[in-house]
Amino acid sequence: MTSNLTKEDILQILTAKDDEIIHYMAETAKYRENNLITYSKNVFIPLTEICRNDCGYCNFKKNPEDPHAIILKSRQEVLESLKEAEEYSCKEAMFAFGEDADEEEIVREKLAEYGYESMTDYVVDICQMTLDETTLLPHTNGGNYSYDDLKRLKEVNASMGLMLENVSSRLMELPAHNKSPGKNPKVRLETIENAGKLKIPYTTGILIGIGETVEEIADSLLAIRNLYDEYGHIQEVIIQNFTPIPGIEMENSPEPSFLDMIRTVIAGTLLFKDTDVSIQVPPNLNNDTAQIFLLCGADDWGGVSPVSPDFVNITSPWPGIDELEKLTNDAGFELTERLCVYEKYINEEWLNDNLLEKIANTLERQ
Repeated sequence: MTSNLTKEDILQILTAKDDEIIHYMAETAKYRENNLITYSKNVFIPLTEICRNDCGYCNFKKNPEDPHAIILKSRQEVLESLKEAEEYSCKEAMFAFGEDADEEEIVREKLAEYGYESMTDYVVDICQMTLDETTLLPHTNGGNYSYDDLKRLKEVNASMGLMLENVSSRLMELPAHNKSPGKNPKVRLETIENAGKLKIPYTTGILIGIGETVEEIADSLLAIRNLYDEYGHIQEVIIQNFTPIPGIEMENSPEPSFLDMIRTVIAGTLLFKDTDVSIQVPPNLNNDTAQIFLLCGADDWGGVSPVSPDFVNITSPWPGIDELEKLTNDAGFELTERLCVYEKYINEEWLNDNLLEKIANTLERQ
């Protein structure tokens, strides 16, 4: 199955004006199968804030010398957060951390202190602990991984994720990515492709407003569509807007316009209209405008936490779930909770017996 939208079609949407935009919005409504808008109730746990990349828009990475930086959480610290999340009925443990943090000596020392040889050993153990000692399902988002490391992580994760951001190598020369080897699009595409080969239910997406052109947005969306067509593993595509935060390198860079977001969400929706891939827009980055994206085809709010902040976008608090429900209902839709792994992947083709048993237990408790 392949999309019937060409790059030229996508560019027409991305450059639409006036009543053309209204027309495309109406087009998205034709393909909506129901009025459900999903979200995953999660806890966001940053395992380390050390990262080999230094993105111009990043607020997450900390300097190893920073006395407040999370060098590496202990198992007990992670377990305490997980147990607190259980009290709030969270079902997803979203583990995020800097890419290849163990390139830093201070992280390697912590790993050795805790009895691990590598970050992958540590993350696998943390995810296994989550499965063994809590009711939550692990979802790991920690940058690029080798095929072999992904193979290990697959066994202890209900789903995984990595933002493609953009396929343009030109952005590697701009402040967004010029100090971030892990943002090389070839490397990121290889990671996402390997996840497909391994049949890992996967979340990816694009980041707009970091210096890209509309052509590069179109190329990025098409690259994700091509990976989906090949492997079928992409369960949702995030359309995320750059948000300036004081103190980051790009703090004075302009945000994408409201219409840029509208056009991009429409383009993503229509590109994936013949699939069951969800289009997600982070509600905390679009507090005043979130509802309109539902009218552009978005059908998922992503992970929303009642217990932890969005550590990647620390100045943008999550809406409360009651508030999210009001926003959703007011736009004519119904809010419904989902797991971090989408229903179509909950079978033996995609998940091992241990994960399937955990998921069955989770569903029974709902």
